[in-house]
Amino acid sequence: MKKNKGVAIIALILVCLVALGYFASTVMSATIASQGKTNNQEKSEGIKLGLDLSGGVSITYQIVSENPTQTDINDTIAKLEERAQSYSTEYSVYPVGDDRITVEIPGVYDANAVLAELGSPGTLYFIKHYNSEKEANYSYDSTTGEYKLNRELEELLADGSVVLSGSDVQSATAAYDNGGTLNTSEPVVRLVFKDEAAEKWAEATTEAYNNSRDSIGVYYDDHFISVPNVQVAITDGNCVINGMGDFEEAKKLATFIRVGAINLELSELESKVVGAQLGGRALETSVKAAVIGLVIVMLFMIVMYGLSGVVASIGLGVYTFLVVTLIYLFEDITLTLPGIAGVILGIGMAVDANVIIISRIREEIASGKSVLASIKDGYKRALPAIIDGNVTTFIAALVLMWLGSGTVKGFAYTLMISIVVSVFTALVVSRFLNLALYAVGFQSEKLYGRAKERKTIDFLGKRFIAYAISAVVIIAGFVGMGIHAGAGNRALNFSLEFAGGTSISADFGKDYTVDEVEAQIVPEIAAVIGDNAIQASTVSGSTAVEFKTRTLDLEMREAVNNMLVEKFDVDESTIESQSIGSTISSEMRKDAIIAVIVACICMLLYIWFRFKDIRFASSAILALVNDVLVVLTAYALIRISVGGTFIACMLTIVGYSVNDTIVVFDRIRENMRSMKKATRETVAEVANQSLTQTLSRSINTSITTLVMVLLLFILGVASIREFALPLMVGLISGTYSSIFIATSLWYEMKLHLGKSRLAKKEKSK
Repeated sequence: MKKNKGVAIIALILVCLVALGYFASTVMSATIASQGKTNNQEKSEGIKLGLDLSGGVSITYQIVSENPTQTDINDTIAKLEERAQSYSTEYSVYPVGDDRITVEIPGVYDANAVLAELGSPGTLYFIKHYNSEKEANYSYDSTTGEYKLNRELEELLADGSVVLSGSDVQSATAAYDNGGTLNTSEPVVRLVFKDEAAEKWAEATTEAYNNSRDSIGVYYDDHFISVPNVQVAITDGNCVINGMGDFEEAKKLATFIRVGAINLELSELESKVVGAQLGGRALETSVKAAVIGLVIVMLFMIVMYGLSGVVASIGLGVYTFLVVTLIYLFEDITLTLPGIAGVILGIGMAVDANVIIISRIREEIASGKSVLASIKDGYKRALPAIIDGNVTTFIAALVLMWLGSGTVKGFAYTLMISIVVSVFTALVVSRFLNLALYAVGFQSEKLYGRAKERKTIDFLGKRFIAYAISAVVIIAGFVGMGIHAGAGNRALNFSLEFAGGTSISADFGKDYTVDEVEAQIVPEIAAVIGDNAIQASTVSGSTAVEFKTRTLDLEMREAVNNMLVEKFDVDESTIESQSIGSTISSEMRKDAIIAVIVACICMLLYIWFRFKDIRFASSAILALVNDVLVVLTAYALIRISVGGTFIACMLTIVGYSVNDTIVVFDRIRENMRSMKKATRETVAEVANQSLTQTLSRSINTSITTLVMVLLLFILGVASIREFALPLMVGLISGTYSSIFIATSLWYEMKLHLGKSRLAKKEKSK
């Protein structure tokens, strides 16, 4: 690369850094400033936030149907969840008492905008224009500009005028369409009918086409949404509904058609706009912690790696600003605390990729190559570890997005963005910047460093001690859970998201901000009930505040009521309390478990494919299980509240653990190629050598990631700290398992399992 080109590349990268930094800071400032506002236009200036960080609309429905069964209630909740998903990936739907259901949707601040759609019956019908007697079933009203039925719907259902209903639809998706293309601006809903329905549809469209291209009206929720003329007989079971106002309307209609009719009749009981569940300062303190953490990480990289650390820091800045920009630009993403976890994991992986590259460059210099050759070969040799580690985690995120729901899906979105951007900044931005700096004169070997020859550490010789430590920690967790269960408590400290609880609302007679509520009222309630896991939210347009706690008996509820009256002069007649169901439904929990299991299977298959040895894959998954159980021990013994952040914490550990282990395995795979003969001693030597070579990288990556999480713990609000603490445990465990557990398990399997097991070979000699 010539000097002039190098100067141009450096200038371009710095300009991009400044431009992205300005845009990202503007977005974050608008996002933080928008908290607490209830104007849709103002809210749209920043990133869409979830209920935990910002708030949204809360709608409570009364079940009108008499004597509903629990199955009907559960089915209705599941269908409301699917409908709520058309507004945001983050939502809560839960039962209240025996005859109410509450729906909470973030980022929506006009309850009237969703009331009619969310709880509507949602029945879809395709109606012939004429029945067999050639009487029009519907006609155009020039006064209203809409089509209307000429007879009752029941009559049309009875005489065969209704061709198909929503239950005949196999799939419904929103798309753009115009003359068969998908790149224009007309939003439509594409339908595919079930096999039997496809035959009926073919007959109906053939009849309509032969009848001077007559129409078949699409009737949904008591009105026509589209009345297209049949231009051709449709025999492939497909249909396109046009006439949508915009793409969002098409998405919602497609969702409602897929869900079908709600089992129970619902009526609106109450709707309100609520504040952030984690408090107004949750996002602000998280951003502050992230900024301080990034500065510390950058300084650490520069001190440790000199010029290469400067390059890595610039790449890390580009990564951070680009992730914020993409989260803002992707309208489907709603940022929540789990989403922040995905970004934190991405920062760790971005640092890790740079550390791997820097270590490789130093090793190449130590082997006697020139600085320029070392830079080029360093990136080349680091590529397999970076690709394998990130692809493995990306596969997990993709599965979680596909099979997960709610919090899991939101985590997956941000994690995928973080992974892609971290790979881009490490392999593209930092590479070009390194080469450009060399071209403009930064060519001294001292600027890049030289790998030191380190004495190989006998990690495998200590493997049984490592096994024992893990076993003791994990067993302690199960014993702790057993003791708590035996004492009449839950094995884990399940929060109201998992176990349900009590909702207490009261009118305080004056306006409180969420931060004031968190600082003044929540500690008093916590002292009464003996539990800090309390969600508080203000209600827009009123002086009422709502508190959600663990399940309280009558005596405890009265104690809270008395405290509110005595210490805050609350009018007792305004205090209402009721039981609420879990906000994380059994369906969402099942989805999360299935998604994690499938993700582990997919990761196992990928590692098996890449390393050509299932023993690598098996040991990586077992190390992952070790880390998950260690974190579970922390939840059990410290009695950390197991709530919505529990899922995000576990998912973060899964991603981090596998990525960390893959880097070590990649070095083992590389070193084994130069091994002349595989014996017990030579394999152990290769394993120990590989662990020693990657040790500094493992430690430095862990330090930088831990710094980010530690600052969240120090600066965050109470709920943030309950998330950060087990996450730190998981990060430490992930580093420990990749060094002491994963490779040792691979070595044991290499000795005793598979056709090429060494123990059998040596015994046969």
